Amino acid sequence: HRAVQAAVESCRKDGYRVSVSVVDRSGVLRTMERADGAGPHTVESSRKKAYTAASVRRPTTELAELINKVPTLQALRDMNDQILILGGGLPIEIGGEVVGGIGVGGAPGAHLDDACAQAGLDAIGAAPKVSAPK
Repeated sequence: HRAVQAAVESCRKDGYRVSVSVVDRSGVLRTMERADGAGPHTVESSRKKAYTAASVRRPTTELAELINKVPTLQALRDMNDQILILGGGLPIEIGGEVVGGIGVGGAPGAHLDDACAQAGLDAIGAAPKVSAPK
């Protein structure tokens, strides 16, 4: 819950209304919060981003960039109907083990969703997945 609240608050401070979801290592939704005024689509997109990050064990922005560089990997989008290859999903890694994923949907840009998701990771002491802005 702490990660979700920190991510929502980080986006709220920057003026973004988002939804944030956390899933466990199996991709099962554990907690979710939708900020007042966040678009209805953000609920499902945040969950799917969290699921994707936990499933593939890497940031969804990194995955989106990879499939753009290697077109033969486009089929990853079709693994199942829960996959969403769009920035804003980060794996939750604690003690060298991926224990879940966090997904943010609703900020105006994948890099902003990523930054809010990172704020959630920071709040629980998880390994950083996004570099701090310079």
